[in-house]
Amino acid sequence: MTVPGSRATHRWGFEAIGTRWEIQAPRPFTGPERARVRSVVDEFDAQWSRFRPDSVVSQLGRAGGSLPAPPDAADMLAAYAELSAATAEAVNPLVGAALERLGYDRAYSFRAGAPLPAPDDWRETLSVGDGRLVLGGPAVIDVGALGKGRLVDLVAAALPADVAEHAVVDAGGDLLARGAPLRVGLEHPYDPSRAIGVWEVRDAALCASATNRRSWGDGLHHVLDARTGVPVRTVVATWAVGGDAMRADAVATALFFEGGPQLAHRWGVAWVRMLSSGRVEYSPGCAATLFTSADNVDS
Repeated sequence: MTVPGSRATHRWGFEAIGTRWEIQAPRPFTGPERARVRSVVDEFDAQWSRFRPDSVVSQLGRAGGSLPAPPDAADMLAAYAELSAATAEAVNPLVGAALERLGYDRAYSFRAGAPLPAPDDWRETLSVGDGRLVLGGPAVIDVGALGKGRLVDLVAAALPADVAEHAVVDAGGDLLARGAPLRVGLEHPYDPSRAIGVWEVRDAALCASATNRRSWGDGLHHVLDARTGVPVRTVVATWAVGGDAMRADAVATALFFEGGPQLAHRWGVAWVRMLSSGRVEYSPGCAATLFTSADNVDS
C-alpha cells in the first residue's frame, strides 16, 4: 500500500492480468501513450498467461514442441535457473499443474485435489534457443514467481521519456518508482488495515508476496513448494527492493524458502519477511522502518 500524500500526480488505473494497475505520472497520458502501454501488457499476457487457452505457453503446454520464443524468454528462464538453484528446486516454472491440482486453475474452480509435485527436471524439459521456446512434453508453464515483476519493468520502459523519470508503475503490490521518493506501507498479512512498517523507495522496485493473497480453501494459497506441490507454511509475507522489478519479484518468492536471503545478497536486493510465528526478519542494510520487533538476518 502506498502511503497517502506521498506524491501529487496524475493517476491512470486499469485492470490487467487479473490485478489492478495504477500508473502515477507528472502529467496525463495521451491516447496513443495509453495504447502503447496496453499493447505491452496485452502482448505479455498473450505470451505467458496459463489462464488463456490461446497464449504461447498454453499452446505449447498441450503437447510440447517449440514455438517462436517471446522476446524476454531467455532472460526470464535464466533468472528462473538461479532462483530454482538457490531454493533447492522449491521454485519451478513448471509448477502450473500443481497449482491447477489445488484448484487454482483456468476456471478458478478452487476445488483441491491431492498435491502434485512439479517435474524436477524442468531445465531439461523447458529451454530457449535459436529464437524458439522448447518444451519436451505436455506441461503447464507458470511464470508467477517473477512474471508480474517482469511486466512492470516492460511497462515502465514503454512510458514516454518525460514521464518515465518521474513515474510509479504499481501492479497490485509490485511496483517501480522513479524520481521522488515513494513511501510504501508493508501490509500486515493477518490484518490488511494495518502495516508492519514503511519503506521509502526511490529509483527502485518493491515487490511483495503474501499467503493471504490468492488464497482459498483450508490453508491453500498460490505459493507452493514445487518439490511437494504443497503451500508453504513457515513464511506468510515477503517484501523485496531492488533495481528492477523482475529480480525483486523473484526474491520476494525465494524468501519463502531456504536460500532466499543468499539469492537476495547476490542480486543486491534488500528484503523483509514475516514468519507464521509473527517474527519479522530483514536483511542487513535494509532501509525499511519496522513497527514490530524484528531480527536482522545475515545473508
